[in-house]
Amino acid sequence: MTVTCFELLRDWICRQAPDQADWLDDRYAAFSQGANEQDLHLFLGLAPRRLGRQDLMLSPADLALANQAYPGWNPAGWSLDGAARVAALLAFEGPRPFAAMFQDLVRTADARELVTLYRGLALYPQPESLEFEVGEGLRSNMRAVFESIVHHNPYPRDHFDEHRWNHMVLKALFIGSGLGAIVGLDERSNAELARILLDYAQERWAAGRPVSPELWRCVGPFAERVSAYAALQRALAGTPAERGAATLALIAADTPAARDLLSTAPDTAALAADGRLDWNHLTLQEAA
Repeated sequence: MTVTCFELLRDWICRQAPDQADWLDDRYAAFSQGANEQDLHLFLGLAPRRLGRQDLMLSPADLALANQAYPGWNPAGWSLDGAARVAALLAFEGPRPFAAMFQDLVRTADARELVTLYRGLALYPQPESLEFEVGEGLRSNMRAVFESIVHHNPYPRDHFDEHRWNHMVLKALFIGSGLGAIVGLDERSNAELARILLDYAQERWAAGRPVSPELWRCVGPFAERVSAYAALQRALAGTPAERGAATLALIAADTPAARDLLSTAPDTAALAADGRLDWNHLTLQEAA
């Protein structure tokens, strides 16, 4: 029997705060039976005081259940009160469309509340109706808010068109946010994104600025189509992390030209072949 995201959140919260279980169950039951929005706002305000703001404590088994309930959902790093708030939104059955209610919540939220609201995006009813609010979050100049949408959140993978996806990845690089935590990064990579990132890398180099090694992860599979070999050769001669990233990108390209370049870096190619070099461990020191 499949467990819902709401049920998982409820169980995790009550396990960590058993003295609040009766209060939570009473509120969630009321929300599911058509409580008014004033009651929901009251709960959202009370949650940090009743539960505290400590991290939600999750085991590897809990995270596996989360992924089963919604592929790609990873609530690691959520707070206890934040989980309770998302669960309340999942339980709530109100008179207005969810998107209208969510818009009001986003408009009045502070930065910490925004992070909580956006982390639950993929789980909410009619998630495709939240496009406007998601766009506002992506444009935020607060990195934590941006990353609450981009990192460990399957919403972009499931609902962004190619244009929005590509510009999300580009902004992540632009503000120094990592790519590895983006759900679906490899499966949503595309030739246009590779072209955009290659242009970005060349602009950075022309200005004497470094290029994030993670960028090559999105370029490698399309190296032939976007003529990326000269850039990858340059990266292959760069820092240890750049060398590792270029090696992995060339392996992903898997063309005669890519294999020729790989032959000039037998050390990192051997590490990759042995499974000791991957996108989470790009340097020789880390992989050794």
